[in-house]
Formats: sequence, structure tokens, C-alpha cells
Amino acid sequence: MARGLNKVMIIGYLDRDPEMRFTPTGKSVANFSVACTRSWKGADGKEHSATEWFNVVAWGDLADVTKQHLSRGSLVYIEGQLQTRIWSDNDGNQHKSIEITARDILLLNDEGNEENQEGLDSISEKD
Repeated sequence: MARGLNKVMIIGYLDRDPEMRFTPTGKSVANFSVACTRSWKGADGKEHSATEWFNVVAWGDLADVTKQHLSRGSLVYIEGQLQTRIWSDNDGNQHKSIEITARDILLLNDEGNEENQEGLDSISEKD
């Protein structure tokens, strides 16, 4: 039987502090977005760049640690999977969003602060 693969890895900067919420059952969830900029040299020889924005969601212990250690401007490595979320607004209009559900987060720019790094290194979303 063929197996599918849904895995994404990005490196980028948080554009805002993580927003923490809780489900009705008390499970924590953190939402934030990450900007990833790529650069290339065009056929004209000029440097070009483009930025992609990714919405990220972290659950449970990973959300708690994310809220404690990440903030706007943090450089992070995110590994997770893509998930499509569909919802209806108050007017009945249906909306669709694709986001990354994080499984592992690594803080890349926290130089000299081993305590913060250890907190993020040791937490990943459990199956």
C-alpha cells in the first residue's frame, strides 16, 4: 500500500509574538506567522527576492514553550505538516486557510541563552 507524505520545513522570522489560546478542554494552542525570504539572480543579472508568509500553530506543551521563548523577530526552524482549516463566518461565508501544524521548533538566533534553547530543543509534538 502506498503511503503519503506531508512534511514541511521552514526557516524564517516571526512577524509577531505568539498568540496563546485554550480549547474548551484546556489544551493550549499558540498561533503565529513566519516570514521566509528567498533570493535569486534573474536572467537580467539583478538580485531579486520574495517573501512568503506561513501561519503556524503549535499545540500542548509545544505551544506553552513557544509562548515562553519566542517573540517577534525570532529566527526559527519549524518542522511540521500542512493542514487545511475550513470555517464559516457569522454571515455564512466559508473560508479556507492552509497552515503549518508544528511538530518541532528550534530557536536559531538566541545566542548565549542556553536555557531558552534547551526548552525548545526538548519539546516536540507527541503523536
